[in-house]
Amino acid sequence: MYASLVRRQLGGIVPPKIATPSLLTSGSGSSLTPLVNFYSKLPKGSASTVSGGGIKARYFSGKNASAAPVVWTILGLFTFGYAIDYQMHLKHHKNHAH
Repeated sequence: MYASLVRRQLGGIVPPKIATPSLLTSGSGSSLTPLVNFYSKLPKGSASTVSGGGIKARYFSGKNASAAPVVWTILGLFTFGYAIDYQMHLKHHKNHAH
């Protein structure tokens, strides 16, 4: 296994400035105190629930679930289509009567 591969896999776990190769391979446990201090300051216990972003999480999941966005989208598209159709109909009547 290559050292760069291991470094890439463990890069998100151990901050690079705290756990340098010289600290980890020196053999003395006292040189790891910055690393121990870093991890002792991290919060303990389970992570809090993160509310997801996006349209599905905002409108269709959870206690505030509603179909209002779908209804308003359909009504908006209908209104837009009706306005275009009406405008084309007025252009038709400009020079030609029924």
